[in-house]
Amino acid sequence: MASSPAPTTSAEPLVTERLVLRAVRERDVPALTRLWTDPEVRRHLGGPVVESVIRIRQRRIVGAPGFHAVERASDGVVLGLVTVDGEGRNGETEVSYQFLPEHWGQGYAREAVAAAVERALKDVPAVVAVTQEANTRSRRLLEAVGMTQAESFVEWDAHQVLYRRVRS
Repeated sequence: MASSPAPTTSAEPLVTERLVLRAVRERDVPALTRLWTDPEVRRHLGGPVVESVIRIRQRRIVGAPGFHAVERASDGVVLGLVTVDGEGRNGETEVSYQFLPEHWGQGYAREAVAAAVERALKDVPAVVAVTQEANTRSRRLLEAVGMTQAESFVEWDAHQVLYRRVRS
């Protein structure tokens, strides 16, 4: 069965008021590596990624569909990563995100995730996201972009919450 094109394949940058979400470039790899190794960023994501997995990610992420470096438009600084996976949880389009701690609390993640969800909803009927129940910041962000709690479950020895937003 042929599947419809996933929203993850758009090569066009997504521009918001303050940000540019674009394909990952080689020069972004150091900032993204920080995301994967920072204990604070990874607190609700299973902890820092091991070196062998980091090396694999570093080789595969540049230009990979669905992975968007989030760049501040005013100065080109990479703030984080937003991923849109057209074959995510239970076959639904899933959005995920990580931002460097020095950029937390400034609305960048909310702005980037909202834009990614809006773009995805042009092509698919719904978008999901999963976060740990204990990650109150992430839960507030998902609710702020119009997602609602759809289910709760335990995975990776932690309580998780699945959020969903349906195209209106």
